[in-house]
Amino acid sequence: MTISVTITVNGQQETRDVEPRTLLVQFLREHLQLTGTHVGCDTSQCGACVVHIDGKSVKSCTILAAQAQGAKVITIEGLAQDGKLHPMQEAFREHHALQCGFCTPGMIMSAVDLAQRNPNPSEETVRHELEGNLCRCTGYHNIVKAVMAGAQAMRG
Repeated sequence: MTISVTITVNGQQETRDVEPRTLLVQFLREHLQLTGTHVGCDTSQCGACVVHIDGKSVKSCTILAAQAQGAKVITIEGLAQDGKLHPMQEAFREHHALQCGFCTPGMIMSAVDLAQRNPNPSEETVRHELEGNLCRCTGYHNIVKAVMAGAQAMRG
């Protein structure tokens, strides 16, 4: 049995027939080939799969594609505009806030949501807000610097 799901992803309306148990992360990766959204843990602990659903960051491994029916989803692929990196992406690049890069898409998506809610976050706030995003490579120091710089760039 399959169901039809329609979701606007990165500004493009997408309709696919999926099994009812299909997770949003599977819909994005397997049905739309948007592989920037990563699966890191299968337990919703790591945050590698964070996307924005109707403007809020959500771990896409915790929601069924059917639950996102009619929603607007932005993935890491949807942040850059006209070939130009989003300010948060640019800040991560400038501040060397990645090593292997596996956690980076989820970190950036969480950071953009944070900066939209709190345009001038403190270091303590950034560290608290990123608790749901795990990185195995860094000590988070450059990630925190990048989030703060990206938030500053986003506010102009």
